[in-house]
Amino acid sequence: MRGKLMFITGLAAGFVLGSRAGREKYEEITANAKKVWEHPTVQEAAGVAQAQANKLYTEGKDKLNQSKIGEKLHSASTSSSSTGDLSTSSASSNSTGTTY
Repeated sequence: MRGKLMFITGLAAGFVLGSRAGREKYEEITANAKKVWEHPTVQEAAGVAQAQANKLYTEGKDKLNQSKIGEKLHSASTSSSSTGDLSTSSASSNSTGTTY
């Protein structure tokens, strides 16, 4: 399915770029693509894909945080953020010592 979609996309792009029909054909293709994109079935499929991607992202993030590597990353970010606070506060004060 993905291969077919990539082939059709490449075919359409090649036709648009190589076409001598000009702007009219380009407008027709973009109008048809917009119709397809706005179709409720396509929008539903895009929503499902987005939800699945978000779920996989959060699951992967949780698994990483629970692993030894995640613990090391968390401890490294905690130590770097504590030193970052000191440099931030000194950088935000002016010559009179007033902190903004």
